[in-house]
Amino acid sequence: MAKKLRKKDIVAESVLSVKFSGYSINDRAQFMNLGLSFLFLFLIWAIVSYLTSGAPGAPFVISAAVIGGYMAMNIGANDVANTMGPAVGSKALTMAAALVIAGIANASGALIAGGDVVSTISKGIIDPEGFADADIFIWAMMSALLSAALWINLATWLGAPVSTTHSIVGGVLGAGVAAAGAAIVNWGTMGAIAASWVISPVMGGVIAALFLAFIKKMILFQDDKIAAAKRWVPVLVAIMAGAFGMYLTLKGLKRVWKPDAVAVWGIGAAAFAIAYFATKPLIERGAARLENRKKSVNQLFTAPLIFSVGLLAFAHGANDVANAVGPLAAIVSAVGSGGIAAKVSIPLWVLVIGGIGIAVGLALFGPKLIRTVGKQITRLNQTRAFCVALSAAITVIIASWLGLPVSSTHIAVGGVFGVGFLREFLANSSGKERYMSELSKAELKELPEKKRKKFKKWRKRRLVRRQQLMTIIAAWLVTVPVSAVLAGALFLLLTNTLG
Repeated sequence: MAKKLRKKDIVAESVLSVKFSGYSINDRAQFMNLGLSFLFLFLIWAIVSYLTSGAPGAPFVISAAVIGGYMAMNIGANDVANTMGPAVGSKALTMAAALVIAGIANASGALIAGGDVVSTISKGIIDPEGFADADIFIWAMMSALLSAALWINLATWLGAPVSTTHSIVGGVLGAGVAAAGAAIVNWGTMGAIAASWVISPVMGGVIAALFLAFIKKMILFQDDKIAAAKRWVPVLVAIMAGAFGMYLTLKGLKRVWKPDAVAVWGIGAAAFAIAYFATKPLIERGAARLENRKKSVNQLFTAPLIFSVGLLAFAHGANDVANAVGPLAAIVSAVGSGGIAAKVSIPLWVLVIGGIGIAVGLALFGPKLIRTVGKQITRLNQTRAFCVALSAAITVIIASWLGLPVSSTHIAVGGVFGVGFLREFLANSSGKERYMSELSKAELKELPEKKRKKFKKWRKRRLVRRQQLMTIIAAWLVTVPVSAVLAGALFLLLTNTLG
């Protein structure tokens, strides 16, 4: 008995040594990631200090560079999850593969297509001429950048995917009002941005649900699923290729090339044709070896899904790196020239901070939000995830032509909710029909009252987690106000203590 107790004590002691010797293994990993993130910011401080040694206004540039690196890491930790989450949740990619692909694609997009010119004021929501002098402008941009980064950091910790664009918009708004009053704000632009809170997720959800409904009707609900897949999967892949050709032209390369509508449509049509004729024989060969099951059809969407999320990540890096480097580039320009310009050139080292910072933040802190988007909202497979990715590209294209300021974050998460609610609707409709057809009305009347009430009561299946829905909606609604209030408070604090 004593020996058994000693063995149990040894086992218990070994478990305790792992879990409670200071921290658990998970806690140690988190602290290690935190340490690596501080190391990255320290390297930014050291390198920028060397580059600006002896230059006027160097402390401002160094501080802004560190804050910009912090913002870039938070963009990687939160925003990138929206593109990679569905691929990981559907098991088309492992977490490690998703981190590698997203990191390389985002950094490449930032460095290759991030552009050499950026607007100093995000989305034109305030007038640069409204600032009294360059020093006030510098403090305002620094406050906006830091407030946005702090809010995204908090949202990531809470497991809520939020729009980094809306975060920096809120920061610029709050700092601008604190610095120059409400008259500096373009309230019409702010109204359009507020409208995008509803437009983005609804458009993304509806388009994703429509594609999933089409796939279900034309392929998955057919008796011969393989034959239907041979017919329609090449078409869907070609639509994806055409959409992403246009998407990358409009968004991913917009900072280095501005084509007209004819060029955009031409690129989309060429990508559609090439993809269709290239993938049709591949799909036919792959489908010939598959069983006539829904799971088999899902496998045909794996490669297109991986390709699409890679392109989304590239476009994200090219487009959203400005959220980190825009205010930083504006501060560098204002310090160097002593004035305020509507558009400024981006030094290469600033783009490097943004691109690498996004990749670092994704690698260290991205898995949490990837799991939230990919697994904790609704159950995804390759087909559903493909519809989400395709919806993201098409929604951005439509919004660009309509002049609507939509959020890629809201679109992607809205697409996940869209396919989830469609699954829920279809499951409940078919389930209720089967449930109520088991007994006729006459037979139902003959049952005892207690059983009759129980039988009549229909409990709907919930395939979308309502708690996640409410958490994400709440985070979206408060993003701009929280960032704005925080930026205003930081501006007043900084100018009163350091200014």
